Amino acid sequence: MRRSLRLLGVGVLAALAYAAWRAWNKRTSAVTGNVEWESAPFPFPPVPRPVASPATTAAWVAPVDGACPVSHPVKAKLSSGIYHVPGGMNYERTKPDRCYRDPDAADLDGLRPSKM
Repeated sequence: MRRSLRLLGVGVLAALAYAAWRAWNKRTSAVTGNVEWESAPFPFPPVPRPVASPATTAAWVAPVDGACPVSHPVKAKLSSGIYHVPGGMNYERTKPDRCYRDPDAADLDGLRPSKM
């Protein structure tokens, strides 16, 4: 009887330690974002597998044949320091030097929005 209670106590402690380790590991891997644990059937431990990081797009890309790609629609002229958003008055006639994914990225790069 005492032995079975001892084993039960050791099992509970082991389960708590494992749960704490998993929580800590999840927190640290969330920071690095490179490993995810895949559950396995009972006698086997969880299996780590690398996580494909979400495609991080650059803040800006160079235009292709004088046009911005769909993923980066904001056109910017470096000589004037101005960017144009889709639907703007001069958007269609602007020949971009850089293409940004959104106006915030262009603002962070030191450009200002067009007045029209």
